[in-house]
Amino acid sequence: MTVSYRQPGVVLTDRRFTVPLDHDDPGGETIELYAREVVASGEADRDDLPWLLYLQGGPGFGANRFVGQAAWLGRALEEFRVLLLDQRGTGASTPANRQTLPLRGGPAEQAAYLTRFRADSIVRDCEAIRPSVTGGAPWTVLGQSFGGFCAVHYLSSAPEGLTAALITGGLPSLDGHADDVYRAAYPRIERKVTAHYARYPQDVERARRIAEYVIGHEPLLPNGYRLTVEAFQSLGNLLGSGEGSHRLHYLLEDAFVRTPDGTALSDAFLEEAQGLLSYAGHPLYALVHEACYGQNSRPTDWSAERVRAEFPQFDAGKSLAGDAPLLFTGESVHPWLFDVDPALRPLRETAELLAAHTNWPPLYDRSRLAVNEVPVAAAVYHDDMYVDTGHALETARAIRGLRTWVTDEFEHDGVRAGGPRVLDRLLALTRDEV
Repeated sequence: MTVSYRQPGVVLTDRRFTVPLDHDDPGGETIELYAREVVASGEADRDDLPWLLYLQGGPGFGANRFVGQAAWLGRALEEFRVLLLDQRGTGASTPANRQTLPLRGGPAEQAAYLTRFRADSIVRDCEAIRPSVTGGAPWTVLGQSFGGFCAVHYLSSAPEGLTAALITGGLPSLDGHADDVYRAAYPRIERKVTAHYARYPQDVERARRIAEYVIGHEPLLPNGYRLTVEAFQSLGNLLGSGEGSHRLHYLLEDAFVRTPDGTALSDAFLEEAQGLLSYAGHPLYALVHEACYGQNSRPTDWSAERVRAEFPQFDAGKSLAGDAPLLFTGESVHPWLFDVDPALRPLRETAELLAAHTNWPPLYDRSRLAVNEVPVAAAVYHDDMYVDTGHALETARAIRGLRTWVTDEFEHDGVRAGGPRVLDRLLALTRDEV
C-alpha cells in the first residue's frame, strides 16, 4: 500500500519493499526497506519521467528529509522522479540499533547480521526494487559520500541497472585498507584544524580551556554521554562541512558559565555537544563505518584508533602539557565510543567482533570498471576532509569514461550547500555539455 501527500511544489509517496536479508538466500529471512518518492506537483501524472535514485552518505544514515524542493532536489525534479532510499538498517527501513539488535541473539549473531549491511547488499537491494519502481528501466543514481561508494559498487556489479551515475564527494579507494584511508586522513584533518585556528585564533585558548575542564571533570551530557577529552576533540568532525568552522567557533565561544560552585560548562554547550556527538539517531554508522572499507581477509581492527597513534600531535595530553594547540579530530570511529555513548554501550562486544571480522568480499571490480560504458561524473572536493582527494582521483582514472569536476568552492557537503549548481554540473558532464 502506498500513501501520497503534498508539500509545497511536490507530491510525496511513501513506498515500502520487502527484500532478502541475504540476497544469496532469496527464500530466507527478509527485511523491509522504506523509500520516499518525490515528484514535482506539475509532473505527478506523467508516466514517462526517468527516475533518479538518491543514496545518502554515511554509512548508517537515512535519506534526507526534505521540505519542498530544497537543496539539490529542486534541480532533480525538473527532469526526474526521485526516490530517496533509506538504506537497509536506517531511517524507516528495518532498524538496526541497541533496541532491535538483541532480537538477533547475542553479539555473535548481531555481528553476523551486520556483515550484510555494506555497499554490496545495498546495491542488491536497489536492483531488487528497481523493477517494481521503474518497470524494469534503468535509473540514474546520485551517490553522496558513502552513497558514492555504493554507486561505484553498482558500476562494478550491475551497470545494466544504470542510465548514469553522479557522485559527490564519494569516490572510494578501490583496494586500500582502512589503515591507508586513515593515514591519509589525519594530515588532512590537521590542515583543517590549522585553517580554523587561523580564521579564529581566539579558539586556540578556548579549546585548551575546555579540554582542561573536561579532563578534570568528565561531565555528563544530558543523555548520559560521558564527555571525555577524546570525545570533545571529535567535534572537529564539523570542519568537513562548508559552515562547520563557524559552527565550531560559536559552540566554543560561549562554553562556560559562572555558578555558585565556580565556572562550569554551560547547559547550552552540553546540549549542543550532545546533538553533535550522540549516535542515538545513527548507531549503524559507528558499527559498520570501518567495515565499509573491509575487503579480503584482513580485519579493520579499529583502524582509526591504531593509526592515530602514528600522529602523536593529536594526543591531547601532550598538547596541553606544552604550547601546541589542541588538535580536533574528524570522521572516525574509536572503541571508546562504545564506553561513553549510552546508545552504543550495549553494542560494544558486537563492535569488537565486527572489527575482528575477516573474509570480507571484494566491493569493486577493476576489470569491469576499466570497460565501463555508463556515463559517470564525480564532484571531487579539493582537500575534502572525509574522502582523500588523491584516492578519489586514482579511482576516477580507473573507471572508463568518468569525468571529474575538481573544485575548492565547496566542502564535503557541496551537493547540499551548492543548491542546484553541483547537480547541474554533473548532469552536464554526463551529457558532454561541458
